[in-house]
Amino acid sequence: MHSVIEQVTQRIIQRSKTTRQAYLDHIKDAKHEGVTRQSLSCGNLAHGFAACGAVEKQKLRSFTKANIGIITAYNDMLSAHQPYKSYPDIIKQACRESGHVAQIAAGVPAMCDGVTQGQPGMELSLLSRDVIAMSTALGLAHNMFDGGLLLGICDKIVPGLLIGGLSFGHLPMMFVPAGPMASGLPNREKARIRQEYAEGKVSRDILLEAESKSYHSHGTCTFYGTANSNQLVMEMMGLQLPGSSFIHPDDPLREGLTQYAAQQVCRLTADSGQYTPLGHIVNEKSLVNGIVGLLATGGSTNLTIHLIAVARAAGIQIDWDDFNELSSVVPLLAKVYPNGQADINHFHAAGGVQYLVRTLLEHGFLYEDVPTVAGFGLHHYTKEAKFIDQKVVWQEGAMSSLDQDVLRSVEHPFSSHGGLTRLSGNIGRAVIKTSAVKDEHLVIEAPALVIENQEDLKPLFEQGKLNQDYIIVVRGQGPKANGMPELHKLMPILGSLQDQGYRVALVTDGRMSGASGKVPAAIHVSPEALDGGVIGLIQSGDKIRIDPYQEELTLLVATEDLAKRPQFSQASDRVNIGIGREMFYGLRKMFTHSEEGARSIQVVDELY
Repeated sequence: MHSVIEQVTQRIIQRSKTTRQAYLDHIKDAKHEGVTRQSLSCGNLAHGFAACGAVEKQKLRSFTKANIGIITAYNDMLSAHQPYKSYPDIIKQACRESGHVAQIAAGVPAMCDGVTQGQPGMELSLLSRDVIAMSTALGLAHNMFDGGLLLGICDKIVPGLLIGGLSFGHLPMMFVPAGPMASGLPNREKARIRQEYAEGKVSRDILLEAESKSYHSHGTCTFYGTANSNQLVMEMMGLQLPGSSFIHPDDPLREGLTQYAAQQVCRLTADSGQYTPLGHIVNEKSLVNGIVGLLATGGSTNLTIHLIAVARAAGIQIDWDDFNELSSVVPLLAKVYPNGQADINHFHAAGGVQYLVRTLLEHGFLYEDVPTVAGFGLHHYTKEAKFIDQKVVWQEGAMSSLDQDVLRSVEHPFSSHGGLTRLSGNIGRAVIKTSAVKDEHLVIEAPALVIENQEDLKPLFEQGKLNQDYIIVVRGQGPKANGMPELHKLMPILGSLQDQGYRVALVTDGRMSGASGKVPAAIHVSPEALDGGVIGLIQSGDKIRIDPYQEELTLLVATEDLAKRPQFSQASDRVNIGIGREMFYGLRKMFTHSEEGARSIQVVDELY
């Protein structure tokens, strides 16, 4: 193993020693001898299988067959999740053919950030992760199930399902993906039209036509945002079948993989002889493998929050220092939009996850000795799934990259580091994604322009008031303030200013996610403004310095001057009323800091 990978892993293990052992003891105590439903009374059990067919009832009465709980995030508005409509029937049939049973245990909400972007509903997006986690636990709490299949792909949905699943970590579980849509409008063209619309050069009709050609069918959006970052990380953590992340929804292989997943989870149950519970797969080494995969591909900054929350649910404590140290040595091996012009289909065709795992394993950046849903050892994930004679088989994947512009080996990386840096200074701690930012734009010292709503920037731009170097500070966007929305409306404007020759950057306690692009953005600033963070004291005209090379985020104002400034407060008319936001007021106040996973579910800390 690379020495830094090993050092970070050992630090995580030592830091988490007490809490991880408490979690493992908990799931050991929760494990049943025989099928789980044996603990139910006759009345309980009769309710649990009342709607089943005669064959399923007989199997469930026998106490010799596994019952698999399906947690589905299906809805037919969300393109990535629309294919899930048919999955329960496919899964039930596959389990039936294996002699077992499957039931839908619960449906969970699935918000689309693409629909809510820049809208009030985006303020519920991060909160939805914890709602999904709780909904997952509610579905499994019937105690009818011996394993689980998690049907989810996008942004907060995957981490929510995983956090909820880990509360039943004594059960085997795996993710069942649905795949990306076919490639549409090239990403370079889409970005160009968005920027021209922001500049007033093209009409809304032209913008809508471009967006419709980009997001045009069922399947995951093809850029490398949080959804596709989730898929890659879950595969590299051994939580879904090898080669399953980026197969198109209509490919016959996709249905074959879904059938295989249903049968495979039955093989991993407590009485199978291959017992592999979720809580054992999610361990310190697998989490490091997931982070390495994220960094090696320039993945979504949202995962710097979600992986921390997932780890905490398994009794493991990771932080931004771990991400930062790993990023300093993990080479950047992929260029996928917004870090390049290729999309996720191009990445998959170039060798995809299988070649990525191969080259990282060969050079000591990944742990091989980890349990996975495919068997023990990460070597299973160098193999590519094929559909031959109506059966899923695995063959060795690409031995070298098939497109050096998209995917490279450790020997010839795009960069020697992972393109993610933890910043710190008197403003607080933050993360910055540098993999898509040109070197000449990375370091900036400029006056602040403070706004408290992303909508406030466009009028200033249209009035020509931004024609100088600026660091835009958008505060009051943290978890407790308004649920930490993503702020993508800022990027076309800032990109236009940068193209005009101005030096610009963003500092915010909000999020940017996988769409962070060519403009330097210090995001997730912690503590947030509403929690007493210094970002709440910044005034327009103050000088700020951002220097990723020195890991610096500094407000160039004397400490004694800051002490005289009033604390940040949020206007009463900004207290998140409407579009259902008032219903989540209590949860929002329970949020932890971003570096603690922005979690509104904190009971795990008290127990473990």
